[in-house]
Amino acid sequence: MSKAYASIMKGLVEIKAHNEGKLQLKTSTLEIKPPPRCDDTVVKNLRADLRLSQSAFATVMGVSKKTVEAWESARNVPSGSSCRLIEVISKDTSILERENIVISS
Repeated sequence: MSKAYASIMKGLVEIKAHNEGKLQLKTSTLEIKPPPRCDDTVVKNLRADLRLSQSAFATVMGVSKKTVEAWESARNVPSGSSCRLIEVISKDTSILERENIVISS
């Protein structure tokens, strides 16, 4: 019997015992905020703060330059995951260098 199989079986036995009231499992409650909405101004301001071209910003964000152009001209809006990343970078722009996403020379 593999370790993975044994671990899965142990978990299933614990769940069954919990459901039958024979075992109290530790539970946690999390509150997760939805991603912020971001518009053309947010994107433009962040890119300006970072002093990146649209091409460089697109590479950081993992999207095409045309996507950044569409965001900045309000033809399109960033997805939830892009807005979350924009939020994280906006709160701490040094994260890009700290995580070796952008390397200054």
